Amino acid sequence: MNAMTETNNFTSEDERMLLDAIDSWVEKSVKPIAKEYDHEDKYPHALVEEMKELGLFGATIGQQYGGLGLPASVYAKIVTRVSSVWMAPTGIFNSHLIMAAAIERAGTEEQKKKYLPRMASGELRGGLGLTEPDCGTDLQAIRTVAKKDGDHYVVNGNKIWITNSGNGGGILLLVKTDPTAEPRHKGMSMLIAEKGDGFIVSNKMKKLGYRSIDSCELAFQDYRVHESCLLGGVEGKGFQHAVGGLELGRINIAARGAGIAEGATRLAVRYAQERKTFGKPICEHQAIQLKLGEMATQVEAAKLLVESAARAYDSGQRCDMEAGMAKYFASEAGVFCASEAMRIFGGASYSVEYEIERYYRDAMLMCIGEGTNEMQRIIIAKQLVARNAV
Repeated sequence: MNAMTETNNFTSEDERMLLDAIDSWVEKSVKPIAKEYDHEDKYPHALVEEMKELGLFGATIGQQYGGLGLPASVYAKIVTRVSSVWMAPTGIFNSHLIMAAAIERAGTEEQKKKYLPRMASGELRGGLGLTEPDCGTDLQAIRTVAKKDGDHYVVNGNKIWITNSGNGGGILLLVKTDPTAEPRHKGMSMLIAEKGDGFIVSNKMKKLGYRSIDSCELAFQDYRVHESCLLGGVEGKGFQHAVGGLELGRINIAARGAGIAEGATRLAVRYAQERKTFGKPICEHQAIQLKLGEMATQVEAAKLLVESAARAYDSGQRCDMEAGMAKYFASEAGVFCASEAMRIFGGASYSVEYEIERYYRDAMLMCIGEGTNEMQRIIIAKQLVARNAV
């Protein structure tokens, strides 16, 4: 069982009250600043403070460590609701919670007590340090090396596209503690790396979408980490720690995709009633109705797949197939609905005065992040065959 389901006493009334609070926060605090902050690529410091008050940084962290202990099925609904208005802020707590989940799942008791309460409160915010300039899906190809020096590891290497690394306080850092190991994954370890000397944020990357959130290039130059920060206290388990968090990560991405699809459809439905051509609202034209009908159906299908994957995760089942299906379908639904909404808005969609262009820019990342959709289909097929072996 996952830690969150073992301690959680969350009721349907608790869920309703929490989601009502999230909806109110999104309407009051997120929606009014989305356009400005996205266009200017400004980090939403005030939103972060409000996220702390809402408990979002501890959403899925166990209650014994100061978190809310939410099941993934409830957490995914939060992500969808926020993403339906502005997807980017969800990255601030999504990546952070995947880091926390790895510590809660695989860390030593000392590591859990040291880090999880600080993470639940938002005092320490982090993410995952996996990707490198020449390494994305193929994690075993990383080149960042951690060499033992007494009771410390000395880290040298580079990471890229690391969410929360600019304004956060640390990351879960994937390194090679034995670069010569075969198979390669046996030489990989994961370090809980807080910022310090040699931990260098070398560049905040400019992006097409997913703006306002710090995605940075990192350089590690003789960066020293105490051996007590080796996740789980055992070398050679880094690859397993990394892939062990992918199910929750893909449910997160799926929830974001579903949110983008829902938000884009909502904007399109409203605009189709306001915009008139040939003497009537364009929602009365069959061509627009065909688009809206398909969009609405994809939104609901995406949300159901997300819920199915989240419930499988909560039950403790292996759910890489379900998470892959949800991630694949919901992210593609986000792209489809954003693209169709652009067509419904017509020429107005190309104006930055209309928010639909942000959904269009943000959507494609969901097809790439946490494993490309091409990879998801391969995972789905392999698990399909394995579960139905003749």
